[in-house]
Amino acid sequence: MVLGTTSGAGKSWLATALCRWYAREGFKVAPFKAQNMSNNARVVEGGEIGSAQYFQALAAGVTPNVLMNPVLLKPEADTRSQVVMLGKVNRRLSRMGWLNRSGHVWPAVKSSLNKLLFSHDIVVIEGAGSPAEINLMANDIVNLRVARHARARCLLVTDIDRGGAFAHLYGTWKLLKKGDQKRIHGFVLNKFRGEASLLKPGPEKLQKLTGVPTVATLPMWREHGLPEEDGIYEEYLSQKPLPPRWGNPPPSPSPTPPLRLGGSAKVRVAERGEGIKTVAIVYYPRISNLDEFQPLRNFPGVRLRWAENARDISGADWVILPGSKHTSSDLAWMRVRGLDRAVSAHASAGKAVLGICGGLQMLGKTLRDPHHVEGGGEGLGLLPLVTEFKRVKTVRPRQACFGAVSGSWTSLSGLTVQGYEIHNGNTWLDGSRDAARPIMSENLAWQNKKGNVLGLYLHGLFEDASALRALFGIDAPVWDHVFDGMADFVDRHFQPGILNSLVKAHS
Repeated sequence: MVLGTTSGAGKSWLATALCRWYAREGFKVAPFKAQNMSNNARVVEGGEIGSAQYFQALAAGVTPNVLMNPVLLKPEADTRSQVVMLGKVNRRLSRMGWLNRSGHVWPAVKSSLNKLLFSHDIVVIEGAGSPAEINLMANDIVNLRVARHARARCLLVTDIDRGGAFAHLYGTWKLLKKGDQKRIHGFVLNKFRGEASLLKPGPEKLQKLTGVPTVATLPMWREHGLPEEDGIYEEYLSQKPLPPRWGNPPPSPSPTPPLRLGGSAKVRVAERGEGIKTVAIVYYPRISNLDEFQPLRNFPGVRLRWAENARDISGADWVILPGSKHTSSDLAWMRVRGLDRAVSAHASAGKAVLGICGGLQMLGKTLRDPHHVEGGGEGLGLLPLVTEFKRVKTVRPRQACFGAVSGSWTSLSGLTVQGYEIHNGNTWLDGSRDAARPIMSENLAWQNKKGNVLGLYLHGLFEDASALRALFGIDAPVWDHVFDGMADFVDRHFQPGILNSLVKAHS
């Protein structure tokens, strides 16, 4: 089990790396997180789970399913979350307070974990936040209660780049009961920058105080290629993107796999540092499924920009309105910041605009809410569409084919893509086809007459290899390359034999 001293310490990343490492050792591996809180979700067998467990399952080489994340909390406001239990929205639990909820969900957590333990050689469990939140311990169903039930050997990881790492590790360990202290088999220092000799004698003193060795010091590595679980990248927040790279761990990184060009002169120019395409993604408060844009971060010739103000749209080639957990409130947020006018001006200038899921709904004329699900109102009016919110959410994997697409998105014409739907509401064309037309069956996508505005319900466009090849004329490295790079990274930086010792048979 991977526990952390704080949120953002590196639990999800390390759990993913361990899933691939143990899978390469020949074990049948499954990931597990009892309760996740994230608006980044994926459609899997049985419904939806947090994206982190989805990627961990891919790293382990197993089919993702709802047992791997039995409880998913999707924030809708600062004080309210939608509760997804075993892949389905549970309205009764969503209305229930957190302290009362834990007892109701524990049976499903325990049952899911038992099934995975029975059917796999190794289960790599991810904790949440910190296991030492003394105000929450009595009702915590994600950390220590899971560790006890699984009799898990635990690693405790901390982000040393934040400062105070040794205090974080010692304080977390000290606040645990003695029986739980014994479950900690190693400390991991994550995101270390500098000479390793500078750490001495910290790990030695910490081991004298706790009896727990520091089993790994992981260097800072931003370019590993795995999407961030809950937030956007630090380099995007500062609008100073790093050079595009994928899966090359420090130090002495292995060469980037050769990129196969698709005959596009524009791509060749971009690789020489010219003709960079700037893609601005609107970053509203209830943004969802932002991890699907990870491949864009790694493409030569693409500069990704997160737009929180109208000025962030200026100079962009593409503007993307991503998914939203609460479309109407995020649309209101855009209007307060003048982003609605900036996006409309961008479209009026003939530049490319893409709306995905909630972003598609925003591009339309009208949002109707007869069942009081999210709230109605006016959209941006860039597509003549009407959306009506429903009580039941649509959650399903999809393979769909683009029809004839024109303008900015011509290269998608006739392309079959693999993705998923995860949205509330139905959308339809309200007006003449002279103004807009459907370009995908079953009300999944529409395009305006000029051809520069595209609305799409299907998530995963930028994770589909054929779509990326069509849009950029170049092949992307596959996820397996990312996972193998992460496994190689931990193999180099963990003390020899430690990872195997964690999975020896329990006495």
